[in-house]
Amino acid sequence: MFKEFKKFIARGNVLDLAVGVIIGAAFGKIVTSLNESMIMPVIGWIFGDVDFSNWFILLGDIPADYTGSKQNYAELKAAGVPMLGYGDFLTQTVDFLIVAVALFLLVRTVNRVLDEMQEKVMEVPDSAASTEVPTDPQLDVLKQILAEMRSRPEVRAE
Repeated sequence: MFKEFKKFIARGNVLDLAVGVIIGAAFGKIVTSLNESMIMPVIGWIFGDVDFSNWFILLGDIPADYTGSKQNYAELKAAGVPMLGYGDFLTQTVDFLIVAVALFLLVRTVNRVLDEMQEKVMEVPDSAASTEVPTDPQLDVLKQILAEMRSRPEVRAE
């Protein structure tokens, strides 16, 4: 069983997937940092509030024994107060849009490069089309054997 697992892990696709997951996690951290440190403060400056995590709507009553801040989303959530935390949703949406735009640009660039490579492969110069392609002598012998076998009525190779 260990040998099978080792063989499975050694396959190229599994290693490629592992590298992709690790790079994706690192990219996610970069995007989160960009969003929390650069983009959301600018949006907060425009709207007058930097901390979007405390943007919420109360859906129920705050317990009578609650002593924390009535403006702190994390404390209210820990106390079991029902709320809609739309500030966190806004932050996560901006994170998603950044990742989506980055992936779109990456895929678009890769597709353009692949299209250019395919066009270059499809282009055949006239000089290359007129020259005779050298063949392997063994291939010529095999072609002769096949032609001879086809010419015999008792042996037919198709």
